[in-house]
Amino acid sequence: MLSAYISHPECARHDMGAGHPECPERIAAVHDRLLVTGLLDCMSIHEAPAATQTQLARAHTLAYVRELSAAAPTEGHRFVDPDTLMNAHTLQAALRAAGAAVMATDLVLAGKAAAAFCNVRPPGHHATRNAAMGFCFFNNVAVGIRHALDVHGLTRVALIDFDVHHGNGSADILRDDARVLMCSIFEKGLYPFAPFRGEDDRGPRMVNVGLATRSGRQAFREAVVHQWLPALDAFAPQLVYVSAGFDGHREDDMGNLGLTESDYAWVTRQVMDVTQRHCDGRVVSCLEGGYALSALARSAAAHVKVLIGVD
Repeated sequence: MLSAYISHPECARHDMGAGHPECPERIAAVHDRLLVTGLLDCMSIHEAPAATQTQLARAHTLAYVRELSAAAPTEGHRFVDPDTLMNAHTLQAALRAAGAAVMATDLVLAGKAAAAFCNVRPPGHHATRNAAMGFCFFNNVAVGIRHALDVHGLTRVALIDFDVHHGNGSADILRDDARVLMCSIFEKGLYPFAPFRGEDDRGPRMVNVGLATRSGRQAFREAVVHQWLPALDAFAPQLVYVSAGFDGHREDDMGNLGLTESDYAWVTRQVMDVTQRHCDGRVVSCLEGGYALSALARSAAAHVKVLIGVD
């Protein structure tokens, strides 16, 4: 059974202006690396549908969904926060990014894909129930997770987030849902700052680990082994989602964790081992951060290679 690759041309048409780090070229960098390494040959390729209002409203307030739709400009740019802008294609890109997570969920749970990787933008893990922020508009993984829970009837879903920034939006949406375990590692002191400090998002279903600047791979791996894995095994998820952010790479100036593509391959292997123990390898991964294009492409390929089980 092939794993699924999901994207859409609209994801490359969303553009927040010259020099913005969350640029359209990110999609092509990942796609081209998967192509030249032969990984795309091992995957079924799908175009993401647009998420419906009903699907979005499982993770966001309906008022916010309507507000964002009404705010979409027909030309030029419109700021929704100081570093997050909409152009004429943003709304469609955001709908396709969230729709990719829904499609991935359906494919994996129907047994039509062993795993799924969504090469989409805008990213999603900073989007809260009622606000866009941090380059994010709709929370793609949260939309997918709620689809798995509310439509497919799952009762235990885990979210893994290894972006260098804390997924405050995912925590905002999911922290009170006893059906969800969220495990994240991020660098302390970075965006989204107070009042969204990740270290404050702790509880029986929130295993969020803030690492010190320049703490490096040893601290990253120790946090996974000693904090994530016991919680994941105790929770025994029926499906695992990954917010796959690669901005902790040492070549990416968004953070200072000093990771490399080998660390992303390693953490993906730990996640896949969990999925093999508990949910027949079922996993949905959605692209989040990663802004140094070469490092992003190499890291995403290392992640996908393990995700789809290619030696």
